[in-house]
Amino acid sequence: MSWRPMTPQDLCQVQTLADAIHVSHPEDPEVLAERQRLYPQGCFMLVEDERAIGYALTHPWRFAEPPPLNRLLGAIPPSATTYYIHDVALLPEARGKGYAARITDRLLAHAREAGFDNLSLVAVNKSQVFWEKAGFRVVAVPGLGAKLASYGPDAALMVRDLANLGTTPNGVTSAMKKF
Repeated sequence: MSWRPMTPQDLCQVQTLADAIHVSHPEDPEVLAERQRLYPQGCFMLVEDERAIGYALTHPWRFAEPPPLNRLLGAIPPSATTYYIHDVALLPEARGKGYAARITDRLLAHAREAGFDNLSLVAVNKSQVFWEKAGFRVVAVPGLGAKLASYGPDAALMVRDLANLGTTPNGVTSAMKKF
């Protein structure tokens, strides 16, 4: 099994996986396709014997402003301050085998190479423990409660710092935005 870059031809498989894995968080095909089109270098497939068993969708974004579920982004903002992990999704048979850790390492390396000093995500479906083991921590952002609630009852905004750079007065780490 290996992670490889996602192509537009993979999007039907991505939709099938998303529908099976994220029953409580459905997303339209256009949403998944837009993520891949806007930032293909941040999208990956996990394949075993030519069968898709997982995917990852990531892109630059603005810290503490997670995109609403099932909404088009329109564009990657020029003011992106974080490398955002939209989704790392694995079928049950692929879990617990180190594949999520491998793609996380790849995403960390990509974020560093792109000049970001942090990655962020919204942990859902009891994934917070995995992300904490990967070095992410929960951050509380005033006014974000209602948006996080739309992700589900256990949703938590998490961040992984990549550099010890200064923070702004509100605690948000600045990024270099070299994507």
